Amino acid sequence: MGIARVYDQAGEDPSGRFLVDRLWPRGLAKADAPFEYWAKDVSPSNALRKWYGHAGSRFEEFADRYRGELASPAGLAALEDLRGRIGDRDVTLLTATKELASSHLAVPAEVLAQP
Repeated sequence: MGIARVYDQAGEDPSGRFLVDRLWPRGLAKADAPFEYWAKDVSPSNALRKWYGHAGSRFEEFADRYRGELASPAGLAALEDLRGRIGDRDVTLLTATKELASSHLAVPAEVLAQP
């Protein structure tokens, strides 16, 4: 499972690419979405996203809190929906965040990789 920015070139076929962001990416028309599905409910809550603010020193605590959100009934349902859409394909999780290294995508990628 890979991670990338939604603005990166995807080629002609958007299959196997899933946006995992709470907000729609700026400047991107929905009709031209370069991904298969918007997994909005798998992304961190607005409150958690704002608290984190991509501050690297908060990442470990952010990741723990985010895993907690994903373990809630709503989080588990969203993950199961995404797992069903992914199947056994190799996929790429997408975000609009500029800094992939400090993005939230590491958490759902880790969770989805578990059996």
